[in-house]
Amino acid sequence: MARKLKTHQTSLGFYDLAIAAPSMKAALEAWGAGSNLFHQGFAKETDDPDVVAAAMAKPGVVMKRPAGSSGPFAEHADLPDLEDGGTKPKKSRRPEPRRRTAPNISVEDSRKAAAQFERDQKRRDAERRREDATRDKERAKRERLVAKAQAALDAAQREHEERSEALDAERRNLEKRVGGEDARWEGERKKLKGALRRARE
Repeated sequence: MARKLKTHQTSLGFYDLAIAAPSMKAALEAWGAGSNLFHQGFAKETDDPDVVAAAMAKPGVVMKRPAGSSGPFAEHADLPDLEDGGTKPKKSRRPEPRRRTAPNISVEDSRKAAAQFERDQKRRDAERRREDATRDKERAKRERLVAKAQAALDAAQREHEERSEALDAERRNLEKRVGGEDARWEGERKKLKGALRRARE
């Protein structure tokens, strides 16, 4: 059975927010709050008739108005107008709205709104699961590509090291041969110079 909806209100950033939801947890999820604003004293359940009427008109939808204003809540709201570098809010040219009495919402309407909220919540949860699955697939694909690129890099590194070792061995062998040739030539040169010197005497 659908739980009864309650109207919750908070302020986040440039907006005052309100929502008709069955619980504080559902309200926090809809607001995208990263912490429990109710326990911190930044959110509350409200029985303000204007806020209740606006939120109950669209259960489960976050309603907004410029932060600190007393205007009506709506699904889309403009940013607050600020003057003096953003220190003081502009005074509204409109007269203060009259306070309405709490709307008379029947039990049947409340149940319908709660059922609609649960349907919308299930739809949002399904969308979130689809988005999570898509993200998981993309992450797995990216990890496969990274692993493939890493394997290619590791193989190239091993090949480079093997070729470098082979070239180092060739260089050492060549240096040994050059050294042997230098020693041979030095002995032969001394011998030939001796023969040349004796021939000149």
